[in-house]
Amino acid sequence: MISHYQLRAMTASDISAIDNQFLKQHWGSRHEVLTDYFKQQQTGQRWVFIAETAGEVAGYVTLLPSALHGPFENRYPEIADFNVFKAFQRQGIGNRLLQQAENTAKSFSNIVTLGVGLHPGYGPAQRLYCKRGYLPDGSGVWYHNRRLAMGEPCRNDDDLVLYLAKRLR
Repeated sequence: MISHYQLRAMTASDISAIDNQFLKQHWGSRHEVLTDYFKQQQTGQRWVFIAETAGEVAGYVTLLPSALHGPFENRYPEIADFNVFKAFQRQGIGNRLLQQAENTAKSFSNIVTLGVGLHPGYGPAQRLYCKRGYLPDGSGVWYHNRRLAMGEPCRNDDDLVLYLAKRLR
């Protein structure tokens, strides 16, 4: 377990550092998305928390003051993007990042929400959220930001999600 890492706000130099971590994992560039995250952080539209160890970005999480989509839209804060890079997983970093996002959300809300993908690549995140007390909201499965009706076709990709919430107080 890594014992020497710090949590901090995103800086401009993190855009390339995080993008390089994605490329190392063969996940494709996220430079444009990360640039938007940094701009949104600068204007108070999003918090971006970085976990860093030995000068290397190990992971990050973002928190929106209010969900943009799904059953919690405009009602509660939402953890909207959460990644711990493969080389740093299973070392407690994800728990610390989520705790930071939850502590921030707790300062203005008694509930925090998130959407989690349903394909196997999200398995570790699904398990972590359950262990941390997140529960499904009961609205069923969502695809491309809308609730799916029973029997409606969809594709098991990153846009197929289940929404979860956690009471903070």
